[in-house]
Amino acid sequence: MSAGKNIVMGVTGSIAAHRAVDLASLLVKGGALVRVILTADAQRFVTAVPFKTLSRNPVVTDLYDEDEGWKPAHIKLADEADLFLVAPATANTLAKLALGLADDALTCTALALNPAAKMLLAPAMNGKMWLHPATQQNVLTLRKRGAEFIGPEEGMLSCGYEGIGRMWPVEQIAARALSLLGG
Repeated sequence: MSAGKNIVMGVTGSIAAHRAVDLASLLVKGGALVRVILTADAQRFVTAVPFKTLSRNPVVTDLYDEDEGWKPAHIKLADEADLFLVAPATANTLAKLALGLADDALTCTALALNPAAKMLLAPAMNGKMWLHPATQQNVLTLRKRGAEFIGPEEGMLSCGYEGIGRMWPVEQIAARALSLLGG
């Protein structure tokens, strides 16, 4: 393990999930130990193979995935995390995190997270979803709990609209994540 540079990276169900592969690679190149959790919806956009190959670690795709030993994978990840990064973070995932819902490996890991770990969230969604009062309330709740947001940015969205909602550039997400870890 890289002392102080353990990143648990959640990837959620957004078209931006394909960009998370490059993000994982950049984080590893930056000296971090990266463990990836793919939600079921993320797996509709990307597979575990590139994340496993680039991170050189098993990828958690289910709450009941077994790593090795007796401790559940999501508890082990939560205990060891120095940074909990979700990129892309969908409106659904932000709502779950804000409400403390724990119905998959990603949200269970978040709820069991080591209190010293930092949280960095990189939203990606339709602009109307981002600007909706419910999402903005969830963002406020998460910020009050110490979560940091990077993005979203404005531009052409995959839904065909122009506006806010694009995931921040992966190079900038990686740089911020590594800086939060003192790198």
